[in-house]
Amino acid sequence: MPGPPAVRDLSPHHAHPAPGSDPQLRFAGLAGAAQSIAIAIGGPLVGAMTDRYGHRSVGVAAAIANFAAWAALLGASHGSRAGMFATAALVGLTQPQVGPLVRVLWSRLVQSRNEHHLLSPALSYEASADELSFVAGPAFVGLLASVSPLAPAVATMALLAASTLPFALVYAHRTTHEQPSGRQERPYLPRRPLAVMFLAMVAMGAIFGAVQTAVTVYAGTIDKPGAAGLVYAEFGIGSALAGAACAWLPQKFSLRARYVSFAAILCAGMVILFIGGQLVSLPAAVALASFTVAPYMISLYALTERLAPAEREAGAMTILCAGGPLGTAAGQALSGSLADTHGVDGALLVALIVAAAALLIALTAFLADRQRNIWIIDTAPVTRPVVQERSEHAQNIH
Repeated sequence: MPGPPAVRDLSPHHAHPAPGSDPQLRFAGLAGAAQSIAIAIGGPLVGAMTDRYGHRSVGVAAAIANFAAWAALLGASHGSRAGMFATAALVGLTQPQVGPLVRVLWSRLVQSRNEHHLLSPALSYEASADELSFVAGPAFVGLLASVSPLAPAVATMALLAASTLPFALVYAHRTTHEQPSGRQERPYLPRRPLAVMFLAMVAMGAIFGAVQTAVTVYAGTIDKPGAAGLVYAEFGIGSALAGAACAWLPQKFSLRARYVSFAAILCAGMVILFIGGQLVSLPAAVALASFTVAPYMISLYALTERLAPAEREAGAMTILCAGGPLGTAAGQALSGSLADTHGVDGALLVALIVAAAALLIALTAFLADRQRNIWIIDTAPVTRPVVQERSEHAQNIH
């Protein structure tokens, strides 16, 4: 289900306010953090309901609920800050889980055609589109905000009504799974491997938060606050290009090897960002580091798809993506605190440390698995529980 371009599963929604900023910006940062945490709480709930009741039913309900939450936020903008804070959290809690559920639909589409090798290219192109929309979204919001402070919220509501709801009705068809016989329980969702993927995504979110804080502080130091959006847009553009390139990776490059390799490359990218930001320039360092982001995230999506049974796939994917907003809020808070005393270098240090932790998680999972397909499931499943579509439309999509 497509969503508002300014909303993204794995990106910060608000930069940490620069030192000395006014109370309004600080309140916006707190409200943004509350929204991120609410997204992380609501996402797995939406995923669990999707597994039980189907994509169409939950997709439509989530779109309507989020539309109502945005309307409440508009109404609260004329009232107290407490009301705005509560409705901002409600917007996050009801956010349609666009990215996770679209990735589940990709998985089911390639499985229905027995072409599982096409999933990685599909996820690569989907991640690139996600990154490009993230770049375009803030620019679009900035233009609308120059017209009216309420214009971005009104535009978001229009997008919900004109795209998310129709998409849920037309493409996200209700699905039913083969029901277990007798007292057989629902398929088991491997908790520890999923926890590894969740922590890996938390690290990615923290990197997003730290980098956004760094570029915000940098723009303040050069006395050009508007430059922050342009510099951070580099992060999305480079990541989008790298994500598209992942579609051309050879099949012999296994998911296990990709995960560890891309975690190492991500860590190297943050080293370049930390050192390059000091010795060369932050915009140049951001441009180089951006190419290390999408490949790492795509590997997490693919690995989560492998470890989850079909009946629990939406829940697993939304749990994975819930790590992004949580990491973002933590990364913004920690990097903002260090930026108050150490400036840009303090914020970038957080990104470097978190990237090193992400590499350590990948290496630990790799060594613990020992090619047993327990922690890192590398082989495509021979059979998956049958998913019956109540409409043949999805099978006719080319």
